[in-house]
Amino acid sequence: MPRYYIGIDIGGTFTDIVLFDSTTGDVRVLKVPSTPRRPEEAVINALNSLGLRRGDVAIINHATTVATNALLTRSGLPRAALITNEGFRDVLEIGRQRRAEIYNLRFARPPPLIPRSRRFTIRGRILADGSVAEDVPEADLRRVKKRLMEEGVETVAVSLLNSYVNPVHERKVRDYIGDYGGFVFLSSEVDPEYREYERTSTTVVNAVLAPVVTTYLRRLEEGVRGLAAPLYVMASNGGLNTVDYAARMPISIIESGPSAGVLASGFLASRLGLENVITFDMGGTTAKAGAIVGGKPDVSYEFEAAGRTHSGRSIKGSGYAVRFPFIDLAEVSAGGGTIAWIDEAGSLRVGPASAGADPGPAAYGRGGTDPTVTDANIALGRLSGEYLLGGAMRIRGELAIKALDERIGRRLGIDAIEAAVGVIRLINNSMARAISIISVERGRDPRDFSMIAFGGAGPVHACDLAEEMGIKEVIVPEHPGLFSAYGLLTVDVTRVFTASALGRNLEEVFSELRDRAVGEMKAEGFHDVELEELVDMRYRGQSFEITVNYRGGGTGLREAFEAEHRRLYGYFSPDPVEAVAAKVVARAKVPKLELMSRARRGGDAEPRSRRRAYLAGEFVDAPIYERERLPPGFQGSGPAVVEGYDSTVVVNGGWRWEVDEYLDLVLRR
Repeated sequence: MPRYYIGIDIGGTFTDIVLFDSTTGDVRVLKVPSTPRRPEEAVINALNSLGLRRGDVAIINHATTVATNALLTRSGLPRAALITNEGFRDVLEIGRQRRAEIYNLRFARPPPLIPRSRRFTIRGRILADGSVAEDVPEADLRRVKKRLMEEGVETVAVSLLNSYVNPVHERKVRDYIGDYGGFVFLSSEVDPEYREYERTSTTVVNAVLAPVVTTYLRRLEEGVRGLAAPLYVMASNGGLNTVDYAARMPISIIESGPSAGVLASGFLASRLGLENVITFDMGGTTAKAGAIVGGKPDVSYEFEAAGRTHSGRSIKGSGYAVRFPFIDLAEVSAGGGTIAWIDEAGSLRVGPASAGADPGPAAYGRGGTDPTVTDANIALGRLSGEYLLGGAMRIRGELAIKALDERIGRRLGIDAIEAAVGVIRLINNSMARAISIISVERGRDPRDFSMIAFGGAGPVHACDLAEEMGIKEVIVPEHPGLFSAYGLLTVDVTRVFTASALGRNLEEVFSELRDRAVGEMKAEGFHDVELEELVDMRYRGQSFEITVNYRGGGTGLREAFEAEHRRLYGYFSPDPVEAVAAKVVARAKVPKLELMSRARRGGDAEPRSRRRAYLAGEFVDAPIYERERLPPGFQGSGPAVVEGYDSTVVVNGGWRWEVDEYLDLVLRR
């Protein structure tokens, strides 16, 4: 009988693999360098090295950055086309009147994913009430189909006016051009909500990503076929997708990786009895902060794919609008590989550029010469200057010192150690702003929250950030550097079904969505389905909505909306309200890991060594513990450094720490 559950998180620097044994509760972990040009290769090679046999594995869940990277680099994208109504050819470029840089006269928006020459128009019109004012002439369809074949188009987005109310024209277009030789996506199926630009942009992004994501998933599926286990993909909304659904709806996995860590935090928090948690995930290129309030993560329903951020905030108008639910995070360019540099004015800066996996930090000895955050931590004794990954990766601490001295110290007239201190202070300040965005700026007092710190670099900086934000408790899970991969084994298959509710009977809309949700999930083989119902509401005349729960035929809906409006904005109004969109979230259970109490045999709680380390603003003689040898119940106090296979925990002075029954490190002050 299959006993292993596998979670795989493919990051920009490392690919993390967690293997859970459902019979014993044991967890095996593996961290290998990513292979950016063919991301599936790192996964396939790592799984082959585990010696697994056919029938051993019950489930494989994975998160990937393939979709995000395709949009960021714009390399390898297919020849795509857009079919829309006559007179609406330029909706992608007109967009919304949002300028990412208000005072930059030379600012240019990102180029459309589909050039004007491949944006085709047809006659025909459906009105806002769904009635057909003019049919689509067959001559227009014949002309467009001919152009698609002449242009060698590989994928097509179809977005016609008011198709979210009546999709008959979009379906007619698909029926006519469907055999042209490529993908066809309808906005009425990808994003059946009103607002023309967002619906068109979402459909275009989906169409452009489909060939890229489909090719990747099919290669990965073929590579793991020998294990005879179902393969799932983490979605942006915190659930799992089947491979077929992810290939059909690649917009659903654009924010695949980041959501896994938040879900893992929610799972761990529920086991520890914590309601309110700030999640802090610092990896090789970025740091992300999220919030779990009342046991639920923050969720948003629109984002800018491949857009830019400033101090943790997404910059509107800097990317491609995508309307799909995703776990809401504040993200900054602050990872272990983030490069420190001197600007034109002679000031020290950190980021946004990153050394990535190749060549990586200078201390990796792979040819990198730019100093990074990892190099600064090594120079200050916060990280080992000899090895990482439990000795599997050799580190050359002298190269970190050299890079800091040559690129920073000499230009500022300081030594390498002072340069490293400056780098750490700047990167901590940047990450504190991200935490502030998801807490203070949303009316939440961070002192009322615990922090769960993970990622390869997160536990190194957790105490510093907790002290700055007034947080009294930090939890570092057993394998923080692989925690997102761990989170992949804590979630279920999730779909969101949406329909416009403007001017319609809300209960009738939900009845249709329920039937559709259950029917589609059963068609994919999921029979035990749970439904959650949500509705987007607003005061009539407003431009943006608030999402609230829908219960019992809509009773108490206004009260729920007013309570949420007051929580967000401090007031509510007697003005009339209206429902804009109905959403049904369908969840189907799949096998997942269980968090078990565990004991280590032969644990040695004595420090392995001591070294000079810069902790909490001063150099101290810090004891160095080997995390894998610490037994449950062991207690210690800072200053201390706890080194593990996949991450290092820095404990500042004034903090006490202990190993709990799940082998988490719990730090308190």
